Parts: sequence; C-alpha cells; structure tokens
Amino acid sequence: MPTFYAPDLAPGHATYLLPEDESKHAVRVLRLAAGDAVTLVDGRGTCYEAAVADANPKRCTLRITKEEVIAPRPTYTHVAVAPTKNLDRMEWLVEKAVEVGVERLTFLRCARSERRELKLERLEKIAISALKQSGQAWLPQLDELTDFDDFIQEIDPATTFIAHLEAGERTALAQVIAAAPRCCVLIGPEGDFTPAEIELALGRGVRPVTLGASRLRTETAALAAVFTAQIVREL
Repeated sequence: MPTFYAPDLAPGHATYLLPEDESKHAVRVLRLAAGDAVTLVDGRGTCYEAAVADANPKRCTLRITKEEVIAPRPTYTHVAVAPTKNLDRMEWLVEKAVEVGVERLTFLRCARSERRELKLERLEKIAISALKQSGQAWLPQLDELTDFDDFIQEIDPATTFIAHLEAGERTALAQVIAAAPRCCVLIGPEGDFTPAEIELALGRGVRPVTLGASRLRTETAALAAVFTAQIVREL
C-alpha cells in the first residue's frame, strides 16, 4: 500500500489534500484511482488509513477512514557523528539508521572533521523516505552541525558513550547499553577524535566503548551503534 508523509495532518480530520508534487506522483506515477487505499504518516506517531476521493494530479484528495496512534519505542537511541567528506556516505547512514530505528542523529564538527558545513534538507528528505519505506510512525530528530566542544557540555554523561580508537580500557557497547534505556553514542570523524576531545568527554563522565575488533568507517560505526542499541535491548 502506498505511504505518504503528512506532517501537517492532525487527528480528527476527515480528508487530506496531498501537495501538488505528491498528487502528481500518486496519480501519474502510482496510477492511483478513486477508491484506492493508501497510508498516511505524520512522523509524530499517528498513522492513517485513507482512500483516494479525487484522483486529481494537482490536488489529489484522500478520505481518512481510520487513524491509529503508535507509541514511541520504550528506548531512546541518539547517535552523534562527525559527517564524512563524502556526503553520499552520510545519506546512506541516515537511510539505514532510520530503517533500523533511531530517535535522534546529531552531526558533530570535530577538530579532524573534513566536512565543516552541512545542509540538512537532503538528509531530511532521505529520512522521510526511509520512514515511509520501513513502515514507522516516528520521524527521528536531525540536528544541525554542532561543535564537539559545545555538544559535550549539553549531554547527560550518565547515558553517553564515546567510541574511539585510542589506547585504553574500553567496554563493548553491547555490554553497557542493555541497562541504558536512553543512550547517546559519539562517533568521530575519519581521523578519529583527537586526544583532547577524548579527554574532554571522559572528564565529563562519558564512558569509552568499543564496537568490535574491526576498524570501521565512520558511517559503518554509527550504523553499528544504532543496530547494537536496538538488537541488544530487544533480546
């Protein structure tokens, strides 16, 4: 069943008018006709069953037949990652992280970051597409690029973990995350966090973790953190 993103749809409405680009896609591409069933999701936890009332390629009107409120997951996963120089890899990360299940993605500007600027518009569209494809009801929060030093002052150190490659004792993320219903995992840039950044985080009480023996790419490490958080808590 086709799914459309409707962030401006409020519970209790009897009809919904698709934007012109979505109307064209629904009628011209998907070939939807009057009476065809579709799903609407608002990204805030409500899913709607609907049927096409008027298959107009510029103003496709849907009739709402049922609405369902989906509770958020009992756990909260937040990954803060330094975006790679190649934006395609961040787009891939956003798509897969949303599919697996993440509540928040923050993009960090670190000392060794090769990407110093980031526009969220493209990443937000990818997140919405992944939301629809995976049949979820909650759209994750995507944060603007934030300086590492500023971000580290805002986090709750009791539920925050830093994955780094420097020498020192680190605990497997899977071992510590099961008892943390809320977590934030910090993933550094391609050159890793600097010793000063690691020291700053540890000084705030953030715990060091490892994602395994392999040296992972930035986007792979971030996705591994999301996957670990979801799988371990579901066991």
